[in-house]
Amino acid sequence: MDADIYCEPLPDVRRWRRPPWASSRPTTRGFGDRFIPNRGDRMNMNIAEALLNIPRKDESTEEVSPSRAAYRKLLADTMLHGRTRVFSFSNRPRSPLKSSLEAPTPTHIQPARNRRRIPQAPEKTLDAPDIVGDDRFNVLDWGNKNVLSIALDDTVYLWNATDGCTTELVTVPESSAPITSVSWAPDGRHIAIGQYNSIVELYDVTTKKLLRTLAGIHQGPVGSLAWNNNHLLTSGGLQGAIIDNDVRIQSHAVRSYRGHDDVICGLKWSSCGKHLASGGANKLVNIWDVSRSSPLHRFSNHTSTVRAVAWCPFKDNLLASGGGETDRCIKFWNVSAGTCLKSVETGSEVCGLLWSKHERELLSSHGPEKNQIAVWKYPSMTKIAELTGHTSSVLYMTQSPDGCQVASASADETLKLWQINEKSTEKKTPKSPHVGPTNMYSYIR
Repeated sequence: MDADIYCEPLPDVRRWRRPPWASSRPTTRGFGDRFIPNRGDRMNMNIAEALLNIPRKDESTEEVSPSRAAYRKLLADTMLHGRTRVFSFSNRPRSPLKSSLEAPTPTHIQPARNRRRIPQAPEKTLDAPDIVGDDRFNVLDWGNKNVLSIALDDTVYLWNATDGCTTELVTVPESSAPITSVSWAPDGRHIAIGQYNSIVELYDVTTKKLLRTLAGIHQGPVGSLAWNNNHLLTSGGLQGAIIDNDVRIQSHAVRSYRGHDDVICGLKWSSCGKHLASGGANKLVNIWDVSRSSPLHRFSNHTSTVRAVAWCPFKDNLLASGGGETDRCIKFWNVSAGTCLKSVETGSEVCGLLWSKHERELLSSHGPEKNQIAVWKYPSMTKIAELTGHTSSVLYMTQSPDGCQVASASADETLKLWQINEKSTEKKTPKSPHVGPTNMYSYIR
């Protein structure tokens, strides 16, 4: 019996084969056509839910300052408009809300400023016969009472810009002629007149009376005058002397400045009254301090006569100067540091300089070939206008008290008035007391 058992053939069992897509790693799940990860052993859902529901530390109301809480509430109200969630799903989308941070509508946009137009032709042209065409002299000035003074040979005329009346102030003797300089005092009632014989006279224009004669201070013509206040008058002579004169006292010469050895062509006090700028035929620009007789700074960069000097009205330590026919440059100086900031080539000699009272602009008058007045934008020094009409060098230039008009005079015996800025309609020019009949239409029309 045992032998029969051992001799019985074994059943036909086929060898099992692993499917080709099955993983070699053991798994407790069945086989499929997708891989679905199981993170059950790595994620604790209870902890995850707690982390989502527990507020963050920086959001706890107990640790947030009142100002920060108010800021968050204002930000939420502005950006979310009361919503608690940034993204929310609903059956119907909400209508868009206007935010205060949106760009303004076209009705809120301010219109662009109109570009200023400077007329190219003079507003008025007056005859100025016998005017002295000498670049050493300064025979044109505009007073604070809106009265323009001009010296024609031996006579000083006053033209009232308010009513257009012209009057004769004084005619000097032939021995004193021609008149070489005129300058209004800041009060607009008194005027200083420099003469060829070195005398300076002071007049009250209301009464037309001679108030004071300043003699013995210069040798030769007095070509430049500049007031520091209503009682201190500075004069520049032919020999390079600069004298401060106190017109209230008998010994009027109170201070002298020595730094030029030739004609003084230009004098200007700064608005603060502490510094005096002088330009001369020796090609120098000197800066003087009232506390010393020697120059505070001496600028020798110009290569020709310096006739034009002008202090900037919006920057106390900025001075502009202009050179003659072989120089033709406008230079800008920092008088605090004693340095040249910029030099601009103009193409012709610079006879006069004026700073605008309304804009950051500089006006310059020139000689041949164009004999023009140029308007420059500062500090770029871009030329924005060029006014032509004179047929000779524009030696003399002055500005009206309101800064809207500029008067220029030339050896071509004409006086021209140019409209540089529009007149304000809110503020009227005060009426000048210098009113009287005119009998000089043969001279000025």
